[in-house]
Amino acid sequence: MVSEILLEARNLMKYFPVTKGLIFSRQIGAIKAVDGISFTINRGETFGLVGESGCGKTTTSRLILLLEKITSGTILFEGRDISQMSQTEFNHYRASVQAVFQDPYSSLSPRMKVGNIIAEPIVINDNLRLKEIRERVAALLGVVGLRKDANELYPHEFSGGQRQRIAIARALAPNPSLIILDEPVSALDVSIRAQIINLLRDIQMKMHSTFLLIAHDLAVVKHMSNRIGVMYLGKLVEVAESEELYLHPVHPYTRALLSAALPSHPDIAREMIILPGEVPSALNPPAGCRFHPRCFNTTAICSQQAPPMKEISTGHLVACHMD
Repeated sequence: MVSEILLEARNLMKYFPVTKGLIFSRQIGAIKAVDGISFTINRGETFGLVGESGCGKTTTSRLILLLEKITSGTILFEGRDISQMSQTEFNHYRASVQAVFQDPYSSLSPRMKVGNIIAEPIVINDNLRLKEIRERVAALLGVVGLRKDANELYPHEFSGGQRQRIAIARALAPNPSLIILDEPVSALDVSIRAQIINLLRDIQMKMHSTFLLIAHDLAVVKHMSNRIGVMYLGKLVEVAESEELYLHPVHPYTRALLSAALPSHPDIAREMIILPGEVPSALNPPAGCRFHPRCFNTTAICSQQAPPMKEISTGHLVACHMD
């Protein structure tokens, strides 16, 4: 069965200009936060993006959410280039792509009651009567495991885990096709992370939702994702099915990243890979393969030529000269 592509990114780039001077400022360079990445998200799946802080994961999500202007490249949603959409189609896209952000304490307005927070995207995107809106809000509170009377309370009256449930209900309100989960549990206590993860999985099964999961916790990504993309310094270096990536990582960076993760059982033997040096600056990234200054398997070509993304087996893509 061929999967239906919901969203596709083609050669997506985001450069942030770096200027010098206050009055007569001039551009002296650019931070290459996202530098020519391509990937697809299939309808009904969870696509995970992993990598160290600063690799471009969140910038990628902000480009999809239209919170940042694309420097170059294309985003296609349901087969349509979002830059070529009519106003009606563009409004549909804005409603169809929602987000749950990392910090539940800052993502909800402290001046609005929970019922109004959840109802806001419904009011903006749907022409419903007040009674229908209230019924929809009550239903969404039930979906995320909160009492119906929570709609009369303010965000500060809830715990962090409950606030994240409210954020999830708000994201579900306009019936989106894609929900971007940007570190959805990293700001929560360890004791309630599993509850939120299981809630998201239950929602996906019941509502056939599509998720783009951005996280640095490899255990969370493995538990939730169908496919995973690994990013390093603005580039995608490997994309594969979740199980395939964890069992047979190919790119040296992916192998190092997985070796740093805690094993599922303390008796499991694993290869420890310690990378030398620090992540280079995105303002002046290395020539050739961006990982080569830290790579344990580098050759001369790695410092001269950027490796293309190649398919080494069905659905397993790697950008490495030594694959």
